Amino acid sequence: MKIREFKFDDLEQVSGLLNNYRIFYGKESDIESCTKFIKDRYVSNESKIFVADNGEELVGFVQIYPVFSTVSLQRAYILNDLYVSSNSRTGGVGRQLIEKTFEYARKNNARYVTLETGIDNTKAQSLYKKMDMKVDDSVLHFSRTFDINEI
Repeated sequence: MKIREFKFDDLEQVSGLLNNYRIFYGKESDIESCTKFIKDRYVSNESKIFVADNGEELVGFVQIYPVFSTVSLQRAYILNDLYVSSNSRTGGVGRQLIEKTFEYARKNNARYVTLETGIDNTKAQSLYKKMDMKVDDSVLHFSRTFDINEI
């Protein structure tokens, strides 16, 4: 398994993986919007994507977004998306994608990598804990969702 940086030729396969990721989270299939989303992030250099390539096809991806910590005065990354095809989930692909993320974050002098996951996603939580990630119970995260008509 080779973990490497996304290249534009990967767009179709990564869009399919993103579509499956969204379906996993209860969204309707929308490959066209997934393709546009990945293309926009790539062209605008707004995220970094790494892919898991088994030599025949891409079987997973991770997408991270840069942010900055004012308190630590350093860069940080949000690991926003991690997906591995169902037939590749027991081979350590998720672990390798996260390790690549950590390697990239360290190389770019990041203070931390953060992520969120569903309370019911216990398999993912187990992986994150094995990778020495900790639940941060020292802070509360708040969010507000906007209706598209408010924007």
